[in-house]
Amino acid sequence: MFAWDDLRIVLAIARAGGLRKAAAALGVNHSTMFRRLNALEHALGSKLFERLAAGYRPTDSGQRLLEAAERMETEALALDRDLTGRDTRLTGTVRVTASETLAFGALSGEIALFRTQHPGIAVELMVDNRVLDLSRREADIAFRAARPAEGDLFGRKLADVVWRFYAAPGYFKAHGKPRALRDLDKHDVIGWGEATQPTKAAAWLAKHSTKTPVSYRTGSLVNQMLAAKAGIGLALLPTYLGGNQAGLAPVMPPLADLRTELWLVTHRSLKDTARIRAFMEIVGDGVKKRLAAATRG
Repeated sequence: MFAWDDLRIVLAIARAGGLRKAAAALGVNHSTMFRRLNALEHALGSKLFERLAAGYRPTDSGQRLLEAAERMETEALALDRDLTGRDTRLTGTVRVTASETLAFGALSGEIALFRTQHPGIAVELMVDNRVLDLSRREADIAFRAARPAEGDLFGRKLADVVWRFYAAPGYFKAHGKPRALRDLDKHDVIGWGEATQPTKAAAWLAKHSTKTPVSYRTGSLVNQMLAAKAGIGLALLPTYLGGNQAGLAPVMPPLADLRTELWLVTHRSLKDTARIRAFMEIVGDGVKKRLAAATRG
């Protein structure tokens, strides 16, 4: 008989490709992971992974065990979602994932309001620009920049996100204000790092600023905003981030051909869970109002 913890070890190592990352994923140290894998292989009398320079690769035995572990994980997660979905208590923990930009620019105040109304619900916010897997319960709720494509997810569109350029007043005094997009070539623009995951805004800027001197690059929109406040150059920011910052002023109208979306997403089996529903209603409505106000501004 296999303990579920043993199968979780096999899954974690196969997905991470090595012990160190697998240990971090399970919240244990490297030596513990090493001992548990060796003990499992000894008990089975079979090697589960080939130790290669490029990482750990499942053997035939390891692959067979991995397939069984994945089936068990799928069933366990489905059962967990089903039982959680029946929970009518306004207590427990809600695990939320959002981008750094949204967390900084619009989310914290709404979570504070939510906590005053539901002090029995703890909120765990994971600031992460990756798309976490809601089916695997990596998070309960996600703020995403696009409609969910997976059929087992439930999404609510909160807003169209408007973008425009911002800079510090001191920058305008030293360099003047661009009046149209063609004027960007005469100004310093803050851009994305070359290794940054492609985004719609980054693609727009690359298309429209081919002759523009990029004075500073970073993959963080919050850092781009701070760089603009320091006077380094013009930053292309969502209005809910740039419009709320003292020390920044907008330049040129909002960009008509650059709009992104914001969706609030959860798994369908969780959407009627009391604490999930309460968060989506209260925080979702609050963020929606904040973004609408930023768009008008």
